[in-house]
Amino acid sequence: MKLSSNTIGWLNVTPLLAVLIPFFIVPILVVSVASIMQTDGYGGMFMDPTLANYVDVARSSLTYRLYFETMKFSLLTLFFSAIIGFWVAYFLVFHVRSKLIAMGLFLVCTVPFWTSNIIRMISWIPLLGKEGLINQALLGIGLIDQPLEFLLYSGFAVVVAYVHQLTIFMIVPIFNAMARIDKRVVEAALDAGASRFDIMRHIIIPMSKSGIALGAIFVVSIVMGDFFVVKVMSGGGTASVVGAFYEDISVLQYPTAAASAIILTIIVMLMVALILRVVDIRKEITR
Repeated sequence: MKLSSNTIGWLNVTPLLAVLIPFFIVPILVVSVASIMQTDGYGGMFMDPTLANYVDVARSSLTYRLYFETMKFSLLTLFFSAIIGFWVAYFLVFHVRSKLIAMGLFLVCTVPFWTSNIIRMISWIPLLGKEGLINQALLGIGLIDQPLEFLLYSGFAVVVAYVHQLTIFMIVPIFNAMARIDKRVVEAALDAGASRFDIMRHIIIPMSKSGIALGAIFVVSIVMGDFFVVKVMSGGGTASVVGAFYEDISVLQYPTAAASAIILTIIVMLMVALILRVVDIRKEITR
């Protein structure tokens, strides 16, 4: 029996739907319903639809402060991870002649990620603490008179931990994008008298946009949805959006937490849409 093109199309997207429906759409619907329910204050919820949960979240000045802190960490992490990821990928693609060696070095970049995020995050404490290696080294050579306190349990430590954890998410897509660049184009530009700066500005960066955009989506999404790194590396001195509705859950305020989660989801989706608006990933990949 010959299948119609419409049927074949549905069969092609069935695996995707089998993943999206139970693991994304259904949970979002459940949280959406919970966000308009009311609570009896003891963990019970009853269906009396209301938007009061959203209003309470939107009116709270704490919400805006938390979003400011979370956005700040997201943008700083994106900035530094993009710079590091871009130059690592550039070195591997254009300065390592052997593809075998390039792939070997690329795999070396992934070695730290064979361990858990918690271990990699905690590994910074012996380095950044008051008695850590960095402070001891600076004291030893006389650059400082007393330990630098901002290195640990601060916003600086949070950004360092995020950059350490998420730079690989920039390296991989940028590496893949750069690997598709025909090196003959670069050589032709050099023969035509173009400077390294012009080649970087007019060839490398424009043709790596898809990788940068994909990496940005990964980094922004992960930072916006995380609270553990902020909680540990800031020493409790800084909070995050996710940490706030985690606290709501701990005190059984499920509808308010659900409303906060829906608002965060919408904001993250808008940020991803903005990135995709700036860079048409499908067009860049198929170019």
